[in-house]
Amino acid sequence: MKESFEDYLKSVDLKQLFKKLGAANPATLGKTVEHFTVKEAEKRDRIVMGYFGEAGVQRIVEAVTEQLQTPKLRNGSKVLDVGAGSGFFTSKIAERIPQAKFYAMDATPAMLQALAKKNLGITTFLGIAENIEASITEAKPYAEVPAKFDAVFSTLMLHHSIEPADVFESVKNVLLKNGKAIILDLCEHTFTEFKTEMQDVHLGFNLEAIRKTAQQHFKNVLFAKMPGISCSCSGRSAEMFTATLQGSV
Repeated sequence: MKESFEDYLKSVDLKQLFKKLGAANPATLGKTVEHFTVKEAEKRDRIVMGYFGEAGVQRIVEAVTEQLQTPKLRNGSKVLDVGAGSGFFTSKIAERIPQAKFYAMDATPAMLQALAKKNLGITTFLGIAENIEASITEAKPYAEVPAKFDAVFSTLMLHHSIEPADVFESVKNVLLKNGKAIILDLCEHTFTEFKTEMQDVHLGFNLEAIRKTAQQHFKNVLFAKMPGISCSCSGRSAEMFTATLQGSV
């Protein structure tokens, strides 16, 4: 009998887990987890809605769904949300693709607990974006998680990662041969205070630089700004981009 997710979260030693998963900077990751646990987990959905507004959220959900469904995912397809948080976007996208089975991974137990409480049938597991393969292995005692996925997506996770290049490699490693990855994140901005206010590791990304990084891992790479939409917080606004990635290098 598998250990329950709740029991696992009660017993897991995050410092040891992050070390075992080869986290590039466990201390920084630990601060990020603490921030999301204390300041955001229970109200993450409201925070995200505040960033984008209802119309902005709708556009993001439509953009990710359209990319995932081109071509349409077959019945039983497996889709992973990396850095899913409380599942705000996971749940909305899953509603639009009922033929697929959704999985959600995050490094913050409190976020995954918030998602699990929604009882949406989304399989949750603990892990880091830079090493999804090993995170899946660690999840085996309490969750049925496949080794490979038809599609992987993430929304606003990459700027929290220590090593974005490792994230691209990690995502590539868990995609099936013809699988696709969709990454949505912030364009480069100048709000340095986000590093302390929100535990952001990167102040968004220069599109040309991050595209070159992605091309080291994927053959087919398409980056594009999302016109007319931005992530806004206290009068500060950062543009956003989507990246569609396929084919291993």
